[in-house]
Amino acid sequence: MIERFYLKDYLSFKKVELNTAGGLIVFSGPSGSGKSILMKAILSSFGVESCEASLCESSVNWHLEMDDFGIENEEINIFKQIKREKARYFINNQSLSKKAISNLSFSYLRHLSLKDYSDFEDANLLSILDSRIKKNSKEIENLKKSYKDSFLMHSQVRAELDNIEEEEKRIVELKEFATFEINKIQEINPKPAEDEELLRIKKDLSKKEKLQESIAKASAIFESENFVSSTLNLLDNNSSSFDDAMNELRAIFDSAEARFNELDDVDIEEVLNRIEEISWLKKRYGSIEEALEYKEQKVLELQRYENIEINKEELTKQEISLKKKIESLAEAISGLREAQIDKFEKDLNRYLKELYLRDAQVTLSRCTLNLNGQDKIEIKLNSTELQKVSTGEFNRLRLAILALKSEFMHKNGGVLMLDEIDANLSGEESMSVAKVLRQLSKHFQIFVISHQPQLTSMGEQHFFIYKEDDESKVKELSFNERVDEIARIISGESISVEAKNFAKELLEVSRCAEQERKR
Repeated sequence: MIERFYLKDYLSFKKVELNTAGGLIVFSGPSGSGKSILMKAILSSFGVESCEASLCESSVNWHLEMDDFGIENEEINIFKQIKREKARYFINNQSLSKKAISNLSFSYLRHLSLKDYSDFEDANLLSILDSRIKKNSKEIENLKKSYKDSFLMHSQVRAELDNIEEEEKRIVELKEFATFEINKIQEINPKPAEDEELLRIKKDLSKKEKLQESIAKASAIFESENFVSSTLNLLDNNSSSFDDAMNELRAIFDSAEARFNELDDVDIEEVLNRIEEISWLKKRYGSIEEALEYKEQKVLELQRYENIEINKEELTKQEISLKKKIESLAEAISGLREAQIDKFEKDLNRYLKELYLRDAQVTLSRCTLNLNGQDKIEIKLNSTELQKVSTGEFNRLRLAILALKSEFMHKNGGVLMLDEIDANLSGEESMSVAKVLRQLSKHFQIFVISHQPQLTSMGEQHFFIYKEDDESKVKELSFNERVDEIARIISGESISVEAKNFAKELLEVSRCAEQERKR
């Protein structure tokens, strides 16, 4: 959950610090006080929105998947947006893009503001249906695991077959090309590092005559070798260093001469032609080593082309077997789902009735086999497609789906952000929304803006947003302050005794609901 939020310099807000608890958190206050601005700032710290605040910072206790970014999880992870010349985003003081920040927070935070249809996607609805089936039968878990493993294997085999069938269409061309490439490299038949040896031979040949002439002139030094050595001895100087130097020089000249003798049998034209062949090979493949490696790859490809019919036959048998298996498993899963779908619809409509909505029609039909089986779920509200229902009805239907999902949740569901979900609702409708949100708050931390006394009274934590000298401020309200705020919402700035009494009644209902929830 979000444990702390800090805001600095955003429109009418100078500085705000919220220490938030779990459960249902309500923001209320007069129109124009900055409630929506504050919620936008919270969302901005997670990269979900953008704002011009100099600082938005949220401290959360989520365990994030950050290995790809080289960021370590802390006991409390801190999301931060800083705006100077431009907005920058951080987690635990390490800079990330807005998109990366948003993706990391996506699994933990949802902003239920616009018509987001993700709650009505097959994967989500089937997951809810399956969790209800699991309550009475563990069989579905085993079936789904076996189905998923077989489906993924079948997809892999099918992809390999598709590749083979595509290759078959141009197998002659592929074989000819592979054979051509192999023959071309084999014709040249390069040896590792041969290019370096050839360049050395070419260099030696180009200098051979000049070097032999120079060595012949330099060899005259050996004619005076004995005379120099004797003179050194007469001078009582040790001649061994001179003798060693002369021997080393003689060895160098002898080695060079032996090398020149070897070059006598070398055909310079053949060397140049060979250099040209190797040069072409390197231009085409990068290096001799890469050319030889490429040849081996083509040899293996050619072998595979030769065996393609055998591979295809084996894969076809495997594909048929896996197809039968996943179809059988899908049928078994569908049977369990069909047996539960009426109860699913009934329980959904129970929530819709609480929310003063018309009945929904839930249909389970077949579709192309996919990772979730062969089923799809469609929901209509009083026979009206979801795309055509009002925003208010759509959002309350989403709450019903979330409530249905939360019945079998075993872990915290994250954070829900709702902006005036009870706008334009009657008092009864607003109370129904409040009760469902209170139930969801067992599994979610919920931030909601409300102008209705019913939902406001149900909050487990209540923040009042107000303006003082044109500056927006936030205050967490005590019980008596909540009475006054809810009474203001009921009767306006001139708070009546009746409004206060009604506010106390609402808060007492909320208190009783909380006690009942904890039992």
